[in-house]
Amino acid sequence: MNSEHGFVRISAHSPRVAIGNPEKNANNTLLDVKNLFNADIVLYPELSMTGYTCGDLFGQENLVQEALVETKKLAGQVGKKMVVVGLPFVFESNLYNCAAVLNNGRIVGIIPKQYLPTYKEFYEKRWFQAGEGLPNSTVDIGYVVPFGPNLLFRYGDIKVGIEICEDVWMPIPPSCYHTIAGANIILNLSASNETVGKSDYRTDLVKNQSGRCVCAYAYASSGPMESTSDLVFGGHSLIAENSHILAESPRVGKGNKDSSSILADVDYQKLNHERRSSTSFGDSASCVTDHIEVPIELVDRKMEDYFSHLGKALRRSVPKHPFVPSEPKRLRDRCEDIFGIQAMGLVGRLTNIRGPINIGISGGLDSTLALLVAAKAFDHITQNRMRIHGVTMPGFGTTKKTKKNAKKLMKGLRITQEEIDIRPMCIQMFNDIGHRPFGIGKEGYTLTKDVLEEGLTNLEPGAQDLIFENVQARIRTSILMSKGFVLGTGDLSELALGWCTYNGDHMSMYNVNCSIPKTLVKFLVEYVANNDPDFIDVKDTLLKIVDTEISPELLPPGKDGEIAQSTEDKLGPYELHDFFLSHFIRNGSRPSKIYLLACQAFLGDYETEFIKKTLKTFFERFFNNQFKRNCVPDGPKVGSVSLSPRGDWRMPSDADVELWLKEVEEL
Repeated sequence: MNSEHGFVRISAHSPRVAIGNPEKNANNTLLDVKNLFNADIVLYPELSMTGYTCGDLFGQENLVQEALVETKKLAGQVGKKMVVVGLPFVFESNLYNCAAVLNNGRIVGIIPKQYLPTYKEFYEKRWFQAGEGLPNSTVDIGYVVPFGPNLLFRYGDIKVGIEICEDVWMPIPPSCYHTIAGANIILNLSASNETVGKSDYRTDLVKNQSGRCVCAYAYASSGPMESTSDLVFGGHSLIAENSHILAESPRVGKGNKDSSSILADVDYQKLNHERRSSTSFGDSASCVTDHIEVPIELVDRKMEDYFSHLGKALRRSVPKHPFVPSEPKRLRDRCEDIFGIQAMGLVGRLTNIRGPINIGISGGLDSTLALLVAAKAFDHITQNRMRIHGVTMPGFGTTKKTKKNAKKLMKGLRITQEEIDIRPMCIQMFNDIGHRPFGIGKEGYTLTKDVLEEGLTNLEPGAQDLIFENVQARIRTSILMSKGFVLGTGDLSELALGWCTYNGDHMSMYNVNCSIPKTLVKFLVEYVANNDPDFIDVKDTLLKIVDTEISPELLPPGKDGEIAQSTEDKLGPYELHDFFLSHFIRNGSRPSKIYLLACQAFLGDYETEFIKKTLKTFFERFFNNQFKRNCVPDGPKVGSVSLSPRGDWRMPSDADVELWLKEVEEL
């Protein structure tokens, strides 16, 4: 495990089993444990020391005793790993189907199965006693070992609970109580046979239980060598984390072999953060039954040691774009949901507005998405789109391409459209405040061809400053505000980085894009273009806008008339900033962990020094621009990350960023 970044490596293993031969099974287990790539926790199936299908052989004294003898021998050789095996075990004259936890030379705990299936193909009560309701106790096996259904195994911030097969199929599984008592990892030893459709249900069961309990859930099931009579076992193993499957073995008939192993790195820091954030999780603590914590020892490795077998790669998926599903169908479904949420949020506001709504249309992605949402909302309330007043306001940096796209979009959507050249008003403002950006005299100037076209290519040193840019942004907002209700267009990424002009594009009466990250905006526009029949007339225009470089267009175009001001050249790639934002806000991750994850996710795309530089930019801008986020307009929350000061994110404007920057510098 690595406590600095909160990862613990878990293996769920379905071994080649010798039915009724504990010695062979122990030897196979030891060989597996040594080959499992530095796994910290190794999980085996139900009754793995004997085989699940022994039947009436469980009544044989020598089998039961030999299982314990071999388990004790195995415990002496597993070192500082947590290895969990299954065996039949006698407690106070009753035979129980148990899990044994092996660690640091000893059996450190024995947990009985609480619910025994005795229906259809199952008849466990023929041999075993149910452990449900048993009090926690101890048993002497040559040394004293905790015994009972409510044992939790702890090392540092890791706390592990155990249940066995049928337990998780119950209306209230024992794992619910284990997690309320603090367990952030649940292990399930299973012998679940295969029937048509069962593997899908099993996967959903494990995934949903991990989400309900905000935990990691590892499930190891018996493999094909258990298929000795009427049942077939597929060795279906799973590792899930908070409703996401991290690893899954092949299903029966789909490439599984006599034995199989899956491996995943569980982020228990992330799980603990999620529980702290969801304070209602702790409110259920009154339901907890008595649990006993049993200390275990694991090796706390440095990252370079922990991943030495795998080229420093984490055994878990680290998506480049956490806001954008990689699977096409999920992405379409996500875009459909978000677009619908945005539109319905605006519908609620429109019911209280009598006049038109005004949107500044630049020909860029954000204003395009806001306009599409507005059109969808007006269609929903069956009102004429002409109530949408689109205003394109060309300034000193507007290119012919974006202006053309803006006009075509407004015309194609059949809204009211208007063009207002903001340059005369900007020049008047420059004169009024004594700003001289054009290098053609100190007495002031009027709107001439020399000023607007030739002069712009000869700006005075320092002329391309915040004043030059902010005047344009505030003039545009002033124009829109003077006309009435303004629909905002700024997105979540811009808000996180403060890439907006205070009381300029920062302000509106309602902002439909406020919780949409930049990396998702283009997929939303693309989704509408390709899937929504209401916008078929503007499909080509939408796809052109998707391909346009991201820019505020506040600085003059290049000599070729193309965009000269690239936002990502200034800030760094939005895909990096959105990655940082997700892990910082959603998971509460520290800078060094975000950096580690980014280096894996973007391996081959960016140099590590560039990632570090961009991470520094992110934290500097995020902290320095909280004052902008403290006074933003209403807008719909659509995902798990929101920066609304009335909702998800409350932070002082003058918070000191030094702690975070210091950690970045030390990387």
